[in-house]
Order: sequence, then structure tokens, then C-alpha cells
Amino acid sequence: MSTHVVQPGWFTVNVFNRAVSWLTRRGVSIWGSRVLAVRGRKSGQWRTTPVNLLTVDGQQYLLAPRGHVQWTRNMRAAGGGELRLGKNVDVFTATEVADDDKVPLLRAYLKRWKAEVGVFFNGVGPDSSDAELRRIAPDHPVFRITVTN
Repeated sequence: MSTHVVQPGWFTVNVFNRAVSWLTRRGVSIWGSRVLAVRGRKSGQWRTTPVNLLTVDGQQYLLAPRGHVQWTRNMRAAGGGELRLGKNVDVFTATEVADDDKVPLLRAYLKRWKAEVGVFFNGVGPDSSDAELRRIAPDHPVFRITVTN
């Protein structure tokens, strides 16, 4: 398994993520934003972070542009969590997508959010070849979301 992680900077943690989370908690989705809540794999406490919810062919996905970060590790351990938008809370289970199946999902994600997260994909974009997208697939966990409530 890849250990690729791009840590967020001060501005992202203290300004951008807080602003997006604040708006999303109040029901204002910024380009598909949700607040992901997942139980910590060690503490069992709820951990939250803003995420971009990707929908492809009617199926929902969470993709980690920064790589194998804390929420992805917690998701693997918990097997699901909650997606929050305002007062709406969707409880879900999560299934990790195999690297070979990520290419169309990476392409769709980059097509929608490249301006926001493209820097984390090492020069690969929505117009890159399937081979280039497959090459970076191990660095970016993807989870298929199934809402259970």
C-alpha cells in the first residue's frame, strides 16, 4: 500500500477548511462539500473534516486528494460514518475501491475539482491518459458510499 500523504498547510487547516466546514454545517454546499464524520480508529471519538462528495453514474464516492490521511485510515477501520450538510445527516457504509477501478473516478474528480486540488496529483489531470491515472491510483484512496438511513 502507498504511504503517500500531503499534509495541509496552516492556511488550509485554520482558514479554508474551517470556512468550508462552517458553511457546510449551515447547509451551504461549496461544489458538493460535506462534513465527513468518522470514528477515530484509536480513540473511538468522532472526527470531522470537509470533503468533496463525488457522484458518478448515480453512485457516491469519497476520494482523498491528499493521499492516505487520517480520515482514510479511520474510514478503513470504521467501515463508514456520516456525511453532514446542514441538519441533514446521511449515515453510510464505505467500501474501498480497487486501484484498477479508480481511473474513471480520478478523472471525474479532477474534472470537477482540479482547480482546488490539482496540485496534489503530481501533474496528472482530467485529460491525462488512463495509464497516468492508473499510476497515481495507489496514492489516492477512494471509497464507494452506500447511504443506510
